[in-house]
Amino acid sequence: MESLKELYRIGTGPSSSHTMGPERAAKRFKEKNLHADAFLVTLYGSLAKTGPGHLTDEILVKTFAPRPVDIHFDFTDKPLPHPNTMELCALKDGKVVDTQRVISVGGGKIETEGEAVPDTPSDVYPLSTFADIKAYCTENHLHLWQYVEQCEGDSIWFYLGEVWKTMKNAVMRGLDTEGTLKGGLDVQRKAKMLYRQKHIDESAETRENRTVCAYAFAVSEENAGGGVIVTAPTCGACGVLPAVLLYMQERRGFSDTEILRALAAGGLIGNLIKTNASISGAECGCQAEIGSACSMAAAALAELHGMDLDQIEYAAEVAMEHHLGLTCDPVRGLVQIPCIERNAVAAMRAINALNLANFLTYTRKISFDVVVNTMYETGRDLFSKYRETGEGGLAKYYNGKNA
Repeated sequence: MESLKELYRIGTGPSSSHTMGPERAAKRFKEKNLHADAFLVTLYGSLAKTGPGHLTDEILVKTFAPRPVDIHFDFTDKPLPHPNTMELCALKDGKVVDTQRVISVGGGKIETEGEAVPDTPSDVYPLSTFADIKAYCTENHLHLWQYVEQCEGDSIWFYLGEVWKTMKNAVMRGLDTEGTLKGGLDVQRKAKMLYRQKHIDESAETRENRTVCAYAFAVSEENAGGGVIVTAPTCGACGVLPAVLLYMQERRGFSDTEILRALAAGGLIGNLIKTNASISGAECGCQAEIGSACSMAAAALAELHGMDLDQIEYAAEVAMEHHLGLTCDPVRGLVQIPCIERNAVAAMRAINALNLANFLTYTRKISFDVVVNTMYETGRDLFSKYRETGEGGLAKYYNGKNA
């Protein structure tokens, strides 16, 4: 498996697959064709259908500047190597001098057709199932974070330190920002209101839910507004992990070192999902994004609380299992409705999964590897209109009214 540096990517929202991936592809193609005087980009599949809502066209114009770029949205139903497919053309004196087909596979990662996957670095993890990793760690008396350190080297801690700093900054900015998110849905930022809406007789449970939700809203709203966030594992699901980890750090006084170890464990879970299934909403629905984020957060919390490998596995498994079948149906293609609210719900569910792991681990029947395989098959079986095309679910029926 790849380094966690390929999973936790620091960048601008609102979408790792529709913004960060195309931006990366455009930068590479532009550098390859310095002699070109103009560019043409054709977007297919989900990139075409929800690209404007995800600001794909805006990031392409910005990246190719100062040279002009013509962006074409191809809505025809044709066989594609991946739902997030794009074709880039370089023009010189009105003639095409170079073409390249690229797919944005999720999490900001891209693959170029005809190339030996240059975007993929060498694998640093020799094991690629939780069962194998658990057996290895058990035999060598390792925590998951120690296995990460063994595979990645000490440099991973500096990188995760930057990740954690970026996550916390996103929470703080989101809590301090009000107003309406652009895009035409008139979605009001709610994080600041949630955080400050305290009651004298508020129970501890209500306070926990309100605070965790406020943190998740804060990061997700920053993402929707094009702010700097960390893919965890994607932009659309970036609010879950920072929300639960920051809340637990403030509540129980965990050190930054302990938080980074939790990020390592959660990242390992995300890596397993990315390797054996998918973290792309366009490929497998929202279960691949918010379900994966919830699973990562639950595992991170279990590691943070010193749980054993079986308990960490159970937390990650139950968090994913109860997101199976979740559709990706962004209204108007924006990462706002239902995306922002889902981050908050998944953050609370991650804490619930932690509690279940504490009580019921040794009664479980389903392994983490099984639920990952199930998620992938379920996602592939979903109709395309429920996989980030903006053609089904809430995206189809929401009419701008409270009805």
